[in-house]
Amino acid sequence: METSWESELAQLLNDLLGVQDLLLATLTRKRDLLAAGDAEGLAAVATDEQALVDSLQECLKRRNTLLADARKAGLPSANIQSLSSKLPREKRKAIRHQVRQAAARARLLKHHSLTNWVIVQRTLIHLSQLLEIIATGGRLKPTYGEGEMVGASGGLVDGAA
Repeated sequence: METSWESELAQLLNDLLGVQDLLLATLTRKRDLLAAGDAEGLAAVATDEQALVDSLQECLKRRNTLLADARKAGLPSANIQSLSSKLPREKRKAIRHQVRQAAARARLLKHHSLTNWVIVQRTLIHLSQLLEIIATGGRLKPTYGEGEMVGASGGLVDGAA
């Protein structure tokens, strides 16, 4: 395998790891802003997120180009890990370490994204409940049917009173 393949692969992985670090920091900041309810801060994060999307798309484009060139050269091109198997032994170890790091960070990014999604969903539920309280004037409406407003609820508390 030629040196240019080695350097391109190493540079791609370095760039990807850098973008993943920035994305983790952005997701952490976004989670903090969501928890604080800082709408202005969230709006400011949107521009950072777009820059990260562009960087990730650039990494993906470079990855696809690298794998397509490898396929044309008759090298393994199923993924970056298979391509790295053709590197010299001493280079292969470093590249595989970077590949494992990128995969671990991808899993961590999924967890952070899920956490932020849960926070947003809970916020939406809370806002929906607030709107319902405002719409009904604080009186409980029956869940099903068109019956009268419920004056009190809670079987255990009502039964004891």
